[in-house]
Amino acid sequence: MRKLWKLRATWTMAVALAFCTSTAMPAQTKAPATPGARKSAFDKLTLEAYLRRMQLWIPEILVKIDDPKPSPYPQFKMVDVHISYGAATKDYLYYVSNDGQEILEGSVHDINQNPFKLELDKIKTELEPSFGAPGAPIVLVLFSDFQCPLCKEEAKMLREKIPAVFPNDVRVYFKDFPLEAIHPWAKMASIGGRCVFRQNPETFWSYHDWMYEHQGDMTAENLKSKILEFGKEKNLDTLQLSRCLDTKATEGDVDKEIANGRTLQIDATPTMFLNGRRLVGNTPWQNLEQIIKIELGYQKTAKDAGEKCCEVTIPSPLSKP
Repeated sequence: MRKLWKLRATWTMAVALAFCTSTAMPAQTKAPATPGARKSAFDKLTLEAYLRRMQLWIPEILVKIDDPKPSPYPQFKMVDVHISYGAATKDYLYYVSNDGQEILEGSVHDINQNPFKLELDKIKTELEPSFGAPGAPIVLVLFSDFQCPLCKEEAKMLREKIPAVFPNDVRVYFKDFPLEAIHPWAKMASIGGRCVFRQNPETFWSYHDWMYEHQGDMTAENLKSKILEFGKEKNLDTLQLSRCLDTKATEGDVDKEIANGRTLQIDATPTMFLNGRRLVGNTPWQNLEQIIKIELGYQKTAKDAGEKCCEVTIPSPLSKP
């Protein structure tokens, strides 16, 4: 089932804080109470207790709260909150008013800016595998997992439909986001894909298609031998490929992709960003096609008006300011 990105903006006032900390946390982690004192969301124990109550986080969930940092909005600081339960992790972003008395959860939009600017500023596509028209007006960035069944369906749709229906209008970038907590061989498959990409960038897309096609045959135990079989079929240097897999030489590349996904608060695959617009889950083609056509119409209007919108670029000395 497709997950829809929902914008939520929840204001929480200091008066509410006074009633929401008594039962959420073990006694040793509660913030000390001072009669008559106003609580502050910049106090990490207070904020954790409040969020545990609001989000129904059970005691077994570990919570890490970062120090506040400047936000695009002068009235607020940004506070990143990271939770974990075993191998599963999830990240949240909250905006805390400068006096520590209000919390904003969700996204804030400046009417004078692209509504997807915050996402576009975070998405990194440099040296990523891609296909489609260079410089296309639509940039689709896909975070995916080779062991995810919905990702398999999404990958097949994109690889077939985008070149056939929008050959000059869409550029697709692939980014690894293996969900290690539930998919035991997904990260190793991503490492393998990056090994192939390093050796022969064009062959990556054959690996991509092949990995999803044979997804049901893969296990953590046979993955390496399967990847080497693929490499032999494609005339890759299998000795180099084997060494790359054994040493996990490309794990750092995959970890950068995962870190990029976490800055975008991704917690499900597939997740796509179409000119910055977040689309979570397996988006049916009829829906995606309509979204692309609407965005193309907007891009033409913006271009005619002299506006430059939604472009993901790669730094180059040839780029003009």
